[in-house]
Amino acid sequence: MQMAAYRVSLCPRDSGLFRLGLGRPRSRADRAHMAPLPHLLSPCPRAGARTLFTDTRHRVEHWWHPRIMEQWQRDTLEESSLRKKFYVLSMFPYPSGHFHMGHVRVYTISDTIGHFQRMRGHQVLNPMGWDAFGLPAENAAIERGLDPEEWTKSNIQSMREQLDSLGLCFNWDKEVTTCLPDYYRWTQWLFVKLFKAGLAYQKEAVVNWDPVDQTVLADEQVDDSVRGWRSGALVEQKLLRQWFIKTTNYAKPLLDALVRLTSLICSFLSATSSPEAVFGAAYLSIVPSHRLLHGTSPVRSALERVLQTDRDCLTEVTAHNLFTSQELPLVISSKKEFEGHLDTVIGIPDRSVEDASVARALSWSPVLKGHEDGGHTLLNSAEFTGLSTEETKVDGHLTSTKLRNWRISRQRYWGKPITMVHCGSCGPVAVPEEQLPVTLPKLPSLTGKGASPLEHADDWISCTCPRCKGPARWETDTMDTFVDSSWYYFRYTDPHNQDRPFERYLADHWLPVDVYIRGKEHAVMHLYYARFLSHFCRDQGLVGHREPFKKLLVQGLIKGQTFRAADRGRETISTSQELVQVGRKAGLQVTWEKMSKSKHNGLDAQEVVQQYGIDTVRLYVLYAAPPEQDILWDVKTLFILQSNYCMLDTHRERRYGWLGCHCDQPDLRLQVTGHFTEDFLLNAAISRLMGLTNTLSNVSSGVLQHSVEFEEALSTLCVMTAPMAPHLASELWAALSRGGDVLQQPWPTPDPLYLETPDTLELVVRINNKVCGTVLVPQQVAQDTEQVRALVLGSELGQHLLGYRTSKKAILFPRTAIINFLIEE
Repeated sequence: MQMAAYRVSLCPRDSGLFRLGLGRPRSRADRAHMAPLPHLLSPCPRAGARTLFTDTRHRVEHWWHPRIMEQWQRDTLEESSLRKKFYVLSMFPYPSGHFHMGHVRVYTISDTIGHFQRMRGHQVLNPMGWDAFGLPAENAAIERGLDPEEWTKSNIQSMREQLDSLGLCFNWDKEVTTCLPDYYRWTQWLFVKLFKAGLAYQKEAVVNWDPVDQTVLADEQVDDSVRGWRSGALVEQKLLRQWFIKTTNYAKPLLDALVRLTSLICSFLSATSSPEAVFGAAYLSIVPSHRLLHGTSPVRSALERVLQTDRDCLTEVTAHNLFTSQELPLVISSKKEFEGHLDTVIGIPDRSVEDASVARALSWSPVLKGHEDGGHTLLNSAEFTGLSTEETKVDGHLTSTKLRNWRISRQRYWGKPITMVHCGSCGPVAVPEEQLPVTLPKLPSLTGKGASPLEHADDWISCTCPRCKGPARWETDTMDTFVDSSWYYFRYTDPHNQDRPFERYLADHWLPVDVYIRGKEHAVMHLYYARFLSHFCRDQGLVGHREPFKKLLVQGLIKGQTFRAADRGRETISTSQELVQVGRKAGLQVTWEKMSKSKHNGLDAQEVVQQYGIDTVRLYVLYAAPPEQDILWDVKTLFILQSNYCMLDTHRERRYGWLGCHCDQPDLRLQVTGHFTEDFLLNAAISRLMGLTNTLSNVSSGVLQHSVEFEEALSTLCVMTAPMAPHLASELWAALSRGGDVLQQPWPTPDPLYLETPDTLELVVRINNKVCGTVLVPQQVAQDTEQVRALVLGSELGQHLLGYRTSKKAILFPRTAIINFLIEE
């Protein structure tokens, strides 16, 4: 069968724009069958330029955008559950109303992986939702005199339209919004389960208090200068009654589940680092910020009477040693904090010179007897007396000194009400599950100052105790937004279920997430909470697995240049180097920082897309750096990338005829596939495809009119480019007239013959570093220098070139299939 040659024809109706078409004339029926296409190529401003003009790209994207989105939705509905599943999850955004380039990057990565996995034949879940509660929405609504719910919902609508405009194909039928009762009802349900399991509790604690935002901040929301992450105010320490979740109860299973991952394991350290010597305890020591010195502690006044700054203070209060049944004196330490974030330690003089110094005025019994070999035997230790310290084994496991329980209380309005009531007779009582959700009351106004706004909602706060039916009050703290994001990946599998958070069979089908893509910020704590909730759900029989994620892909930041100039002790930040120099004539500091409005280095994602086109921006954020590294936004680099659109636009002049070449490259197919599945180096995948493009563009000028290999190579290039640049790939595929949609094509696989390991290996023979020929050797001996040497010497080539010479040494290079004989000349 003869293949027609490609040509570029000038369409007279279209103002000189070029259309890519087949050189052989088509029948009228053929022409009627072809769908109308926008024009891919336009005249280049100079010879050899490889540029797709912006207006042309926009027309291509405008044409294909709705068709790609519609086809994705149809494919989603038609996908068989018998296919192997692939769950690609990107962290859902807070609905601020505007997307930034960081959003574009993370969702482009997930969209690319989603397309790729579907082309490989998987049933793909790539969902999207909204992390819609939280302090920023409340503050923004207060500034504008709006209700937080109205503000949030309007932002969600705006951001969804922006997502659609970027050509991102999400499973919108799985959408979740955390501020809607049909979602947070089940967040509250999980909290009640935690409370009934003894894992949720309330206590007084010293917290990070933001005096401007008037709320508690998690440690990760306080920067290195001890300022709040939103307000920038200096954070204060304040004692409040807070709700906690006992995540530390799961320290052992959470650690064990990471056995296959590289992780840091810290030494055991509790109230003492020497539990075998606990019979020698002389005192108990607390830091001045300990809860016993604050709030409603019954011993607060006794401790305050003796408290002196920067001194160890012996108090009248005693502690009970459960091992010895003795009373130990309580000491307020001169230290502000103990190692490992502890607020209480046991003083054991035998194990610490510092402890012995503090205990010199106290009575205590020695418990360790030293030996010449450096070992110790226990004394005065009940049934353990006489044993060596090595023989006294203490139950426990390795964990982190920084591991603490999860504080979830927030003192603001826009959040999930904590589903507890406070009864004067019964204490804290959980809300019955059938009464959920506990919804937020509508408040006439919010100020963002003082106590929680819910404390002043008089019509709402009074309620009936579910246990004794007496008068009670709702809990007025709301939950931290981390609680929502600790289980949303489950809800995506069954988002419309009104009877339970999710059906187990659906969660077990989709989970664990195959690849989870998110930014660096807050990644550690969010993952810890999400893993904890997954383990808890497993123990509750809600799911059949413990770990929620198989692979984590942490995405780096996109940074912009910040220009600073110091003048008279004040710092000025400007949008450009020129403005700073003209305005200040001072020393200029240029740095790369995370994009933000305050630094004047941010970019509006929609404006960037409108200027350069969807696919150009997609390729740039994928190509500029590996996903986990930061991108330094450089428009010059973007222009360079535009000029290399040869991935979709081989030389226009080459389209006049088929170019003769053998371009079937199964190794390239393997390499690109590996970058999509193993290391996620999508930038390297693009580089490989650019290499194929250069091969297609720079072959010899001899024209072979019927080169099947060239057509296959061009088709392979188009298909492998499609997940990253779907609009332009769709246009090129249609022009190739290969049939169907490019995103519906199967992912190219190498020829099975290429993957087969041959029985023999062609080995290059060098003599004194000069190539002299090749010899075939069996694969099973190709790594053995002596056997290879003997085979070469026994071959016809070896007899001819080496039979009469004295070989001093033979060096085998097995990775490159070379053997080098060093001989005497």
